[in-house]
Amino acid sequence: MTEITTTAVRVPPRPTEDWTDEVDEAFAALRAHAPGGAAGNATARPTANILGIYAWHPAFIRGWMPFSNHLRYSTLSDRHREIAILRTTWLGYGEYEWAQHVWMSTASGALTEAEVAALQVGPDASEWSAADAAVVRAIDEMLTGDRLVSDAVWAEIEAQFERQQLIDFVFTVGTYDMHCVAFRNLGLQLEDGMTGFPPEHRPDSGR
Repeated sequence: MTEITTTAVRVPPRPTEDWTDEVDEAFAALRAHAPGGAAGNATARPTANILGIYAWHPAFIRGWMPFSNHLRYSTLSDRHREIAILRTTWLGYGEYEWAQHVWMSTASGALTEAEVAALQVGPDASEWSAADAAVVRAIDEMLTGDRLVSDAVWAEIEAQFERQQLIDFVFTVGTYDMHCVAFRNLGLQLEDGMTGFPPEHRPDSGR
């Protein structure tokens, strides 16, 4: 069994002083896809490690980030989106996204600290209602075993979500599972002040 949750840096964030006009233009296009159009300081270069990795590949920024923004502002409620992201990144050892979204979800009031703790336990945590437990169980079934939500659990989430929400839910889980694979392999590191996984949470070679 491996003893790490993230790899060493393999693709470091691109220093902002090394960014080209093409990178700046790609991030400007990203801001334009946010609700309300471009906002904030259009000339400020973001310093987050995740965006520093993207900065090596402006074509990727232009292609990927509009979809990423869709998931952020999708038909899911903030609460259901954060449940999907946090349970997925917990199971997939996506420490950066976990740390980022724990802070985002609790600061915004989308989730309580008790609910974040319950997402480390799973669908059987006492914190959940029957409806919430079904959502968490659906995530687990998408990410383990044959990676298919059972008919019984699908019926439970179908009773809660409209069809567009079901699509957004499945794609949110699938996308953040992909993030776990991508960023662990690229070696994305936490930034100063981010709180990552507890030390006992380690990858299981049997997953």
